[in-house]
Amino acid sequence: MAARAPQYRRPSAPGLPAGVAPALLPEGADGTRSAGGGGTTGSRAGQAAAAGAVGVGYDTVTVSVRHGLETVDILRLRGACGAVLQSRGGAAVSFLVPAGTARGWHLPGSSCSPGAVLLPATDPRWIMAPAGPQALARPTDAWVLRSALCEAAGTLTAGGLGPF
Repeated sequence: MAARAPQYRRPSAPGLPAGVAPALLPEGADGTRSAGGGGTTGSRAGQAAAAGAVGVGYDTVTVSVRHGLETVDILRLRGACGAVLQSRGGAAVSFLVPAGTARGWHLPGSSCSPGAVLLPATDPRWIMAPAGPQALARPTDAWVLRSALCEAAGTLTAGGLGPF
């Protein structure tokens, strides 16, 4: 069996609980991600609370916006799309996946971070918002997401919009 390839992760943003994905944080005016939404004052825990609830039952898979939107279309056609969020700057799309996915995620063109910061269901950055009476975020199955990401990369490459 082949040796495991190293997993490259983004550094976590300062002031967040350990293991929270920076992909779901609001971006400041200077393009950096911060727990307080761009320079608010107060305690670090208060800043994390201002960004949204910490979702300990989720990991996040982040890809470029074009790749992510194509993947969302594929997943929606299959009826398998969970909660999906676009970054404030619009450059990335983050899929919520079950906790523990980050330990074994190795797919070029994507990154998987443990933890997530869940924004309110009414936030306009949700592409597929949490639904139901309690607005619970449904994660996407990791293997189904991996398959859809590969299919989307092939579709975009065939259309001259790759490589991935």
